[in-house]
Amino acid sequence: MAIHKLSARKVETAQAGKYEDGGGLRLVVSANGSKRWVLRFTIDGKRREKGLGPYPVVTLEAAREHALECRRQVYAGQDPIENRKEKDSRTPTFRECAIAYIESNKHAWTNKKHADQWSNSLTTYAFPVIGNKSVTNINVDHILKVLEPIWYEKNETAKRVQTRVAKILDYAIARKYRSSSNPAKWQGHLDTILPKPTSIQKRKHHPAMPLGEVSNFWKILSSKQATSANALQLLILTATRTSEVLKATWDEIDLDEGIWVIPKERMKTKKEHRVPLSKQAIRLLGELPKIEGSNYLFPGNRKGSALSNMAMLTLMRKMGYESGSEKGDYVPHGFRSTFRDWAGEVSNYPRDVVEMALAHTIDNKVEAAYRRGDMFKKRAEMMQDWADFFTPTNKSNQL
Repeated sequence: MAIHKLSARKVETAQAGKYEDGGGLRLVVSANGSKRWVLRFTIDGKRREKGLGPYPVVTLEAAREHALECRRQVYAGQDPIENRKEKDSRTPTFRECAIAYIESNKHAWTNKKHADQWSNSLTTYAFPVIGNKSVTNINVDHILKVLEPIWYEKNETAKRVQTRVAKILDYAIARKYRSSSNPAKWQGHLDTILPKPTSIQKRKHHPAMPLGEVSNFWKILSSKQATSANALQLLILTATRTSEVLKATWDEIDLDEGIWVIPKERMKTKKEHRVPLSKQAIRLLGELPKIEGSNYLFPGNRKGSALSNMAMLTLMRKMGYESGSEKGDYVPHGFRSTFRDWAGEVSNYPRDVVEMALAHTIDNKVEAAYRRGDMFKKRAEMMQDWADFFTPTNKSNQL
């Protein structure tokens, strides 16, 4: 019986389906991209299936080791599933609690990448120290051994790890695996031992291009024949976020009405956002090719995929905008700040109108006006003035 058919690369890149490693070990990839290990075996003439945990919390090597142990139990006439039930009556390890917590909560997370982010950070920083420890025995010294090596150099990462470890230990407390004391909690505990993140972290703003440089940048950008260049043009014209542009689909666009409706599922605020399209934006979209088999405005290289989230940044780097460059270390998201600078320094539009254009949270009274459509007209005027500010005047009237 051939075993070890899979490679680490194959597991990492596997699409929806079932993949055999041999010896009954199988990788199951769901339609939403989540991955889990399953072991199939026969005992007493009955076919059984045992879950070995999700990938990447359980690596290929770990799954093979677990599968080997289970096959040994079967060879000895023992049922691994029944053995596990007996084991479950004992206090679980931190790793086991972490796996259970992620499995229990991942369906509520709006971004499917969250489960991978949790798994990766815990695997890298927490499991080597406390992964195999019983959750009952974990104390503040163990937590500090996890956090202190990265608290100063990687503080944002360290704070995320602290929060995640605390949630898992809260889960253990709720399941009565340990007492009510949580050694990983921040408020009133670790905050008396470790310096506050705000005293360590230097806030990083997205580098924004000065207003005086936008027009010349636009001239160069609009001359480029590339999907990433078209995407960046739409981002600048609409002052929208990178993800909103990259995931935009044709059914969201109405060129006749000059409107782009971004559904709430794709918005940071979880509210539908109506984006008025300037003449320049309408022209840009009208000239975009529609690719067969893709509904994205800016399709990626792989069939059915959107443009990579690094494509626009890579384009700007190729244009010479990078760290240490005389041109500046500007990034696509920084154009939202450039738009805000224009709105505050050049235009006379009210702050609420500007905030609404940026899809920021606004008060209920203004929100009501927006829903009636009054603000949309004002925003349409503003976005046209913004486009006219940095594009050649003779082009803005060619419709």
